[in-house]
Amino acid sequence: MTPNRKFSLRGLALALALGAFAGLAPVNANADPGFQKWIAGFYDTAAKSGITQSTYRKAFAGVTDPDPTVLEKAQYQPEFTTPIWDYLDSRVNPYTVDIGRKMAAKYGSTLRTLEQHFGVDRNIVLAIWSMESNYGAVLAKDEKLHYVPRALATLAYADPKRANYARKQLIAALKILQSGDVPREELNGSWAGAMGHTQFIPTSYLLYAVDADGNGHADIWNSVPDALATTANLLAKNGWSTGRTWGYEVTVPPGGNAQAGKTHTLAEWAALGFVRPNGKGFNQSADRAQLKLLGGPGGPGFLMAGNFFTIKRYNASDSYALAVGLLADQIAGYGGMQQSWPRPSGALDMKQKFELQTRLKELGYYDGVVDGNFGSGSKAAITAVQQHFGMSADGEPSLNLLKALRK
Repeated sequence: MTPNRKFSLRGLALALALGAFAGLAPVNANADPGFQKWIAGFYDTAAKSGITQSTYRKAFAGVTDPDPTVLEKAQYQPEFTTPIWDYLDSRVNPYTVDIGRKMAAKYGSTLRTLEQHFGVDRNIVLAIWSMESNYGAVLAKDEKLHYVPRALATLAYADPKRANYARKQLIAALKILQSGDVPREELNGSWAGAMGHTQFIPTSYLLYAVDADGNGHADIWNSVPDALATTANLLAKNGWSTGRTWGYEVTVPPGGNAQAGKTHTLAEWAALGFVRPNGKGFNQSADRAQLKLLGGPGGPGFLMAGNFFTIKRYNASDSYALAVGLLADQIAGYGGMQQSWPRPSGALDMKQKFELQTRLKELGYYDGVVDGNFGSGSKAAITAVQQHFGMSADGEPSLNLLKALRK
């Protein structure tokens, strides 16, 4: 009798939950009954974490079906799939450096205060802001944002690989909504629930959010000081070493590839023949660093210090952390990489990508920003020019196309 009684009580609880949340959203042709049942059933879990019925109803009012674009985007994470040179070209370039320096001037007072308080390099904070939202520009493009409770419920309901993550983040998002830090209509973010100028997932927001502008709310969606302070706080609490670098670009000596993944002091690396291509020495030679060959055996080497791994607490990708470090260096005026990546034959380098985009713009085919990113606008322009020249119209940038435009 006990197992049957337990089952019947669970069934009754679910039926009561479904009844309590009936009318949560109007029925329409696109409504997914399974998704609505999941939302109703999840309230018991939310309630155990202190979420009130009022908050829950407000969070899911009007939500009738999963967000299909969330599931599409979940299959594409460029920092783990894009060749390192293409990934860096689109994120560390004259456009992102120029905007970063302008933001450094605009928010100079705030950045100085944060650097003094948290001990985190202001240029690292700026670089993360660039990487996460293009200095806030992405937040103005509503079509790229997702309502966070719906996005996370979608992952919890339809993506088994991310279900546990999504359930945990959904509870945290509901706590944020219940706290009143952000109105429901502004609780927007990425497909994975990352929010605001510097894209914090809900649990990280609850851990690290800072009210830097003193208005009583940690508003990473609308307040740049709050967003940058929250980023600095995360890095500081995860081991950022003040006054130390993230790492160094190095030339790899003959036989040096065998050292990939190993860790030595910088003095020991120098003794093994690893040197900086700009001829400068290593600071803090007693510090330890790990060799990474992110472009493969034929590419440049990088000796990654402790702060590199702290940046990875923000995003676990090596490509991401390297991009943050390189961009921060260029914003600060330290110069860019000295060595070339082993690109495939015929592939464009960063300067050539900017030249191609500029020529397309000058000819009237492209009216977007010259930023080295080949999105839908650039690809449409390339397709049109390829058709004009009688080339295969695949919309992809190439050295052959650039040469044709030069003529």
